[in-house]
Amino acid sequence: MKRRVFVGTAFAGVGLTGAFARPPKPKAGDIPTKVYGKTGVTVPIIAQGGARMDLHPTVAEAAAHIRRVYDMGLTYFDCARSYWNGKSEEAYGIGLQGVRKNVFLTSKSTKRSRQEAEQELAMSLKALKTDYLDIWQMHDVRSREEIDRILGPGGAMEAFEAAKKAGKCRFIGFTGHFDPEAHAAMLKAYDKWDSVLMPVHAADHAYLSFEKTALPVAVEKGIGIQAIKVFCKAFLLRALSPGECLTYTLSMPIHVAICGAGTQGQMADNIRTAQSFKALSQGDLADVRRRAIIGQGVYTGPTMEYWKKA
Repeated sequence: MKRRVFVGTAFAGVGLTGAFARPPKPKAGDIPTKVYGKTGVTVPIIAQGGARMDLHPTVAEAAAHIRRVYDMGLTYFDCARSYWNGKSEEAYGIGLQGVRKNVFLTSKSTKRSRQEAEQELAMSLKALKTDYLDIWQMHDVRSREEIDRILGPGGAMEAFEAAKKAGKCRFIGFTGHFDPEAHAAMLKAYDKWDSVLMPVHAADHAYLSFEKTALPVAVEKGIGIQAIKVFCKAFLLRALSPGECLTYTLSMPIHVAICGAGTQGQMADNIRTAQSFKALSQGDLADVRRRAIIGQGVYTGPTMEYWKKA
């Protein structure tokens, strides 16, 4: 299932009421914000994700999308060197030219050694047309073996700490969606994290739950928390509306929900939901979780969340 393309049509025929009533028309510059963990920086509660820039036929068209999203009032942009073989960063660099100082810009590295991570950071900065990142992140951490490699002699952590000291990144963090136990272990293994990124969505509780295992550790540490898989790669849209999905995630103890919107209409829907957001009660959260699972049927678990370990 794919999210609808045009503004407003994602809500057509849903018949939402109460907490999920149709939000008002988006207004640029009016997206709610939060203080990002212990950093002291204020960020919008939703962000543009970079993983789906490959939905655009060319880098130029992806860059035009990024600029349109910025013009709609969004100022948090997530990316990674590995997205679209580096082309996502290129699109961001073009689309955000002239407005870099106005945005919160992140990227990620999959490299686990200091030398390789430093080389990848240089490529990221060049593609993004900037001399620093707001957050640089160790991407897709999956196992304790990786944790040991990253934190050991000659590991990527040396590159990250050096980059922060040199001003090439303001904050450092890590990401993943594979194993919540490994995520919790990484959070506990290093005491200077500024941020973390993990799946937080309405069906996560039913299978290898990050919400139950890793999220509480991040909250306890007081670091900035980014949520991904908000719509569960559109699987959740079998059971919930886009507004319900995003409202659920924003009701969790996170700071920003990263939305991989590939169209202006999708991001407009997300902005409207954010602008009208009111946190769900515990009863409403339980109801959304229940409907998310019932609506998935046989797709619940590893068949749906294929990015988690089997």
